[in-house]
Amino acid sequence: MGSGILFSYPQLATLAGLQGVIVYGISSSFSLLIFAALVPIIRKKCPQGFVLTEWARQRFGAVVALYLGALTLLTLFLYMVAELSAIGQVINALTGLYGLPVLIVECVVTTIYTSLGGFTISFLTDNVQGAMVTCLIVIATITIGVKVELQPDLIRDSPLLDASLIGWQIIYILPVALLTNQFFLANFWLRAFASRTDKDLWLGVGVASIVIFCVLVLVGFTGLFATWSGAYPGDPPAEDGSVAFFLLLGQLPSWVIGIVIVMVVTLSTAAFDSLQSAMVSSASNDVFRNRLGIWWIRAGVVLTIIPVVVIAIQAPGILQIYLISDLLSAAVIPVLVIGLSERFYFWRGFEVVVGGLGGILTVFIFGTIYYGSAKQGGELILLQQGLYTGDWGAFGAFVAAPVGGVVWGCIALGVRLAFQFLQSRLRGRRFDALDRPVEVQSEYDSFQEETAVARDEVPMPKVTGKFF
Repeated sequence: MGSGILFSYPQLATLAGLQGVIVYGISSSFSLLIFAALVPIIRKKCPQGFVLTEWARQRFGAVVALYLGALTLLTLFLYMVAELSAIGQVINALTGLYGLPVLIVECVVTTIYTSLGGFTISFLTDNVQGAMVTCLIVIATITIGVKVELQPDLIRDSPLLDASLIGWQIIYILPVALLTNQFFLANFWLRAFASRTDKDLWLGVGVASIVIFCVLVLVGFTGLFATWSGAYPGDPPAEDGSVAFFLLLGQLPSWVIGIVIVMVVTLSTAAFDSLQSAMVSSASNDVFRNRLGIWWIRAGVVLTIIPVVVIAIQAPGILQIYLISDLLSAAVIPVLVIGLSERFYFWRGFEVVVGGLGGILTVFIFGTIYYGSAKQGGELILLQQGLYTGDWGAFGAFVAAPVGGVVWGCIALGVRLAFQFLQSRLRGRRFDALDRPVEVQSEYDSFQEETAVARDEVPMPKVTGKFF
């Protein structure tokens, strides 16, 4: 959790009301359970893997691993932009100061200590992050409860307690978006694979999901309170609900605002260092296969931070950045996870790549038909009109992406099998594209037990995946 939650959740509350807050909280928190469900499966299939791309390389080959690695780096890049954009807007909203100096200092500080401490220091800052979130929630809850006065007339006249079109739409959109997007967050995979046993993993993820749900719902409620107290939309009216939390803070004493600033900066720093460490790990392992020195990788990440800062200063809404990443993952992940099933042993990397790209193309086709404009169809891929347009555009995009991805994947499967069948006929060889691959007995079968298995004692699988 970074400072972006202070924008996106209150904004959703001002648009979709209580229904939106609950759905967003459930989707964001309990989607983490996917790690507890899939990591044991992947660890058995790829014992020495520690990120999703290791399994993808073993199952589908190097091309898919590079493809997934590139998408992972793109997702981390977008999350870094969102995090820096959020903290810059926090500083500007609470102090009126330009946020760029804070962004630069945060980037320099996190780069220094992550370079020296690696993921060890990142794990440590996670604990600091948890403490800061707890303090922030306690202080904000108490002061809002004491100082903010809700107006009964505004509550009665407000539609925020009623169901709405967007409220019903996000019951589908948010679970699909957030569940698939978790697959691209290498920092989560690294932490999940670091668990000693499957029981520890389920316990940790389960507790984290409950705590995160409570935190996110409380943050989302500030959007409701801001509306019901008259702080939002304010005078002059704010453009959107992303500033609802800060308009509400404007009714609180200055010392509370000061404490909130310190805690939010700490929260943002902890989130940003995790993203930096994950980018270093993903680039080193997924792209360069640990053949390039780690300091060269870190230097590359430092150079990447420059455009991150530039884009963050001029970035659109925080929620839109997240949604772009979500739509991408909704197209790519469904055709990827098909490979986890033994029944689809014939599913190969060609189908994964074509399906993922086809899912994005399907969004464009849907948008062009729905809006009657190729330009708006292209804009739908970037969700430039946001999630809350009052029509079915965004909803259709999140349906078209996964469904289109699977359809294109099946088409790619048919094309590949037809090509290989003709090739076998022309060369006079037996058609073996649908033969079940030879299974190699894995010695890794004890993660269900209490005793942990050392990673360096587990042999690497000898079977590698095929792209075509």
